[in-house]
Amino acid sequence: MSATPGAPTADHPGELIEQVRAAVAQGRRLRIAGGGSKSSVSGPVEGEALSVRGWSGVLSHEPSELVITVRAGTPLAEVEAALAEHGQCLPFEPPHLGAGATVGGMVASGLAGPARASAGGVRDYVLGARLINGRGELLSFGGQVMKNVAGYDLSRALAGSWGLLGVIADVSLKVLPVPPAEATLLFPLGQRDALEQLHRWGGEPLPLNASRWQGEPPQGQLLVRLRGAVAAVEAACNRLQREAGGVRLDTAQAGADWAACRDHRLPFLAQAPSPAHGLWRVSVPQTTGPLLAAWPQLIEWQGAQRWLWAPPEAEREIRDAARAAGGHAQLFRQPATGAAGVRRFDTPAPALQTVMQRLRSAFDPHGVFCGPAVF
Repeated sequence: MSATPGAPTADHPGELIEQVRAAVAQGRRLRIAGGGSKSSVSGPVEGEALSVRGWSGVLSHEPSELVITVRAGTPLAEVEAALAEHGQCLPFEPPHLGAGATVGGMVASGLAGPARASAGGVRDYVLGARLINGRGELLSFGGQVMKNVAGYDLSRALAGSWGLLGVIADVSLKVLPVPPAEATLLFPLGQRDALEQLHRWGGEPLPLNASRWQGEPPQGQLLVRLRGAVAAVEAACNRLQREAGGVRLDTAQAGADWAACRDHRLPFLAQAPSPAHGLWRVSVPQTTGPLLAAWPQLIEWQGAQRWLWAPPEAEREIRDAARAAGGHAQLFRQPATGAAGVRRFDTPAPALQTVMQRLRSAFDPHGVFCGPAVF
């Protein structure tokens, strides 16, 4: 970690630094603003907006090294397009959740798409970052290479920090080649049978990249996406169809469907059954069996991520079921009628909460940055 002083340069976010220092001096609080695509997840945040949209652009891209470095205000779509030109991608499939999604919001929210269970999350691909802390200092963490052992790995702590540690200036990300082959299979299975099948397949050498079960327990259907070498994908398709009777879907149509799932444009994720229902995200171990059977669900990540619509009065039932399974629950999208008194994010365990609070105090001792109540 290092602090970078000096006059602003092309690679120095001087204007953002001055805005932070002015806020500290005047006792004002700031909320970091990008494209606003994650506002429905974080909920209303107090503080004066500090926009990073002007701090945009790809600083470097080394296709042969599988590394890209970009400023936080860069549109996520722009980065994905630049990678696609070289046959590369962000394997964790970051959700856009809106046209204004930025790289900074991607890292700060820590959200990942359908491939999360097999490819890893945002933090697994952050190699390094520069951060403006609550003193108005520009700090550097990590680097721009995959094998980096210099200093503490604090750059990954920014994933899921929701802007509470400081302003992400720029970030270096590991990228990967687009897999040469892909196939999606559809299986008419109830929730219990689908989860049991996924658990079996997960322990075998199959190119299982993503899964999605949707239905109203016990009925439903399971989608499985395979990615990898051509021979591996074809062999897996033949085997799964032979063993479980899956139907292979058109790749282009299935790709659009997976993208809609990633960005919450599927009808299940986009449309509440009533104004009194909020969208809950339940995170549990992959091997967990059926949960909360009274509610229609969409299950991803080989069973680890479960979406359901429920009213605020179901909060205790949902959180208790998640905790009993060794996980947690989040009110991902508040109902249109409101949810007074309901925390969006689950309360962390006391030991973890202490660590998080100490980390926040070290980065932002004056409490200048506002964010959602994650701890």
